[in-house]
Amino acid sequence: MSHPRITLEHVSKQFAAPGAGRTAVLDNVSLTVNEGEFVCLLGPSGCGKSTILNLVAGFEQPDHGRVLLDHRPISEPGPERGMVFQQPMLFPWLTVRDNVTFGPRMTGADKASYQADAERYLQLVGLQDFAEHYPWQLSGGMRQRAALARAWLPKPQTLLMDEPFGALDAQTRLAMQELLTDIWQRTRTTILFVTHDVDEALFLADRVLVMSARPGQIRESLTVPFARPRNPEELLTDSAYGQLKRDILHAVREEAAKSLGLQPA
Repeated sequence: MSHPRITLEHVSKQFAAPGAGRTAVLDNVSLTVNEGEFVCLLGPSGCGKSTILNLVAGFEQPDHGRVLLDHRPISEPGPERGMVFQQPMLFPWLTVRDNVTFGPRMTGADKASYQADAERYLQLVGLQDFAEHYPWQLSGGMRQRAALARAWLPKPQTLLMDEPFGALDAQTRLAMQELLTDIWQRTRTTILFVTHDVDEALFLADRVLVMSARPGQIRESLTVPFARPRNPEELLTDSAYGQLKRDILHAVREEAAKSLGLQPA
């Protein structure tokens, strides 16, 4: 049986607002992500999805409640948690190989301890022939593949992903989703993934957490019932997929309308 890897217990978070006030971003959020689970966070803009990632990463601390990793409070960033952002965040003056191996090199790790894994991940993401290229010589999708390899190389227990494919075109995005699920099925790394795309969430996740408008709370937790590996074309013809997508879209539309001060249709 898997155990809870990430736990938020009654977490609230505020940030300073213009003037002297404060804005509540999260209010009494509780959630659990189990070891090896792939969970997607969905919700309207400003509901606190990225704030949850930053709390789990250790970049922020909650005002109230607890954020736990393997039952221990998170107080700072650590190598057991990898982060992948919407932009690849590669160093333009380093080659793909040097970007991918940046973490272990900066910690002084012996080259022999990571070289084989670096080559394996470059091959898994299809960049073995571009290892000596620089980021400016790559397409957007290739740069994000390099960022994935870099995040996975230290073998983190948990990956936190903040709309990593949001800036890509539709075809590249689908290819990256398939690549991500392929590597995840090999490694079973725990993943908490933020997205605005319902189809992306249903293709990737074991569970989808729908958040309310700010201050964010967990409105619904929905299990994705489709067997793996998943085929996008087959999913679209599944009546259960259509119903689940409608249910999630309805919840997201209601919360988005609230965030804009509108009456949901």
